[in-house]
Amino acid sequence: MRIPVPAWLKDFGTGLAVAGWLAASPAAAAETGNVDRCVALAADMSLGAPLPHTRDRLREGKEITIVAFGSSSTIGVGTFGKSFPEVIKGELSRLYPSLAVHVIISGKLFDTIPGNLQRIDHDVTRFQPDLVVWQLGTNDVLWRGIAANAKELVRGGVQHIKASGADLILMDLQYAPALHVRGSHADMEKLIADSAREEAVGLFPRYELMKRAHENGVSGLVAWDGLHNSGAGYRCIGLALARMIDKSARDTAPTKPGEL
Repeated sequence: MRIPVPAWLKDFGTGLAVAGWLAASPAAAAETGNVDRCVALAADMSLGAPLPHTRDRLREGKEITIVAFGSSSTIGVGTFGKSFPEVIKGELSRLYPSLAVHVIISGKLFDTIPGNLQRIDHDVTRFQPDLVVWQLGTNDVLWRGIAANAKELVRGGVQHIKASGADLILMDLQYAPALHVRGSHADMEKLIADSAREEAVGLFPRYELMKRAHENGVSGLVAWDGLHNSGAGYRCIGLALARMIDKSARDTAPTKPGEL
């Protein structure tokens, strides 16, 4: 007896077939190639500061808690795929198979540096993280303007997070057309880099990595809005950052923040 197949199941099967075709399509292959090329361009970059607590957790191989703190880039706006914190989790789990990696995503749309500071206790330190990745500055440049005391605010936030016992990595701006219409993006880049150096915390040079990729013909890292990263962009950033964290855990030589 022939059993009729429900319409929804036919649609589901068709959807799986389409998804499989897309995954094997030339466009998907090109995206994978762009991610690989982008990550390769970060091979000589470092976080520029030791991550002692993170290093110990990774070497113990038991568990680590990471809080990704910031705005829409932290959530993954611009893609239906994984955000960069999810990519970090996947890559660290691959590099350390016995390690339980806990990633808490504390991003908020349109948040700025002053807004970040109001959320630190509730959205960061209460989780007692081993490592915090603070993505900051984009909305201050693009929408709200850089506060006159922005440097002091960032320094206060850095010191607050450090006082909790967590290691810290600052993530700077994305290299994207929407930001380049604002001349103040260079001021924010300097502010973040100076803060990382002066407070001896890590700096993930997202802007420089994406700029390198652009100059080397790597396309597709920016989403349709000209601002956020695409799925490929988030994957490149997440993989590059996870590997820099791994490198920091294995390397005992001192470096300078943002050192290439």
